[in-house]
Amino acid sequence: MAAARAAADRDAPRVPVRRLTVLHDAGCSLCGFLRDWLGRQAQLVPLEFVPAGSAEAAARFPGLDHRATLDEITVVGDSGQVYQGAAAWIVTLWALREYRPLSHRLSTPAGVKLARGAVLAAAKWREGQGQAAGWGGGVYRRGDGWSYDPQLGWAYNPPTCADGACSTG
Repeated sequence: MAAARAAADRDAPRVPVRRLTVLHDAGCSLCGFLRDWLGRQAQLVPLEFVPAGSAEAAARFPGLDHRATLDEITVVGDSGQVYQGAAAWIVTLWALREYRPLSHRLSTPAGVKLARGAVLAAAKWREGQGQAAGWGGGVYRRGDGWSYDPQLGWAYNPPTCADGACSTG
C-alpha cells in the first residue's frame, strides 16, 4: 500500500517540478558550452549542473546508470523524475522563460522527432570530436574505467555492479 502511494506521489501531473539537475559531461566542449548557455538564461525552474559520472552525481543519484549519463544528457527533477535524451532537452527548455513555448511545441509527436534529431546530431558531433585527427586536449575516457584529464592526469574509476558493468563470473 505504501509503495503504491509513493508511486502515485511521483505522478508527473500531480507533482510539481521545482528544481532540475542537469548531468553534463564536464570533458565535452559542446556540453560545457551548453551548460554555460543554459546558466545565462532566465530560468522559471532553477537548473543545477553536476558533472556526469562524478562522485557527487553518484552520491546524489545512486539509482542511475552513471556510465550512460556520460553518453546521453540526463536531467533529474527534485521529486526523482528522470529525463534522458530528447525528453531531457525538452524539460530543460521548459525550465527557461524564453524557451518554454518551444518546449511545449517539441513535446508534441512531431516535435519529439525534431528534438530526437537534435540529440542525435549532437551525439554524432561529439563522437566526431573524439575521433578527430589529433586529440583535442580535453578529458579522454576509456570504457574500462580509466580516464585522462590534462590537468589532473590519469584516474581510475572502476565499473561497479550498480552500473550494471560488473562481472557475474
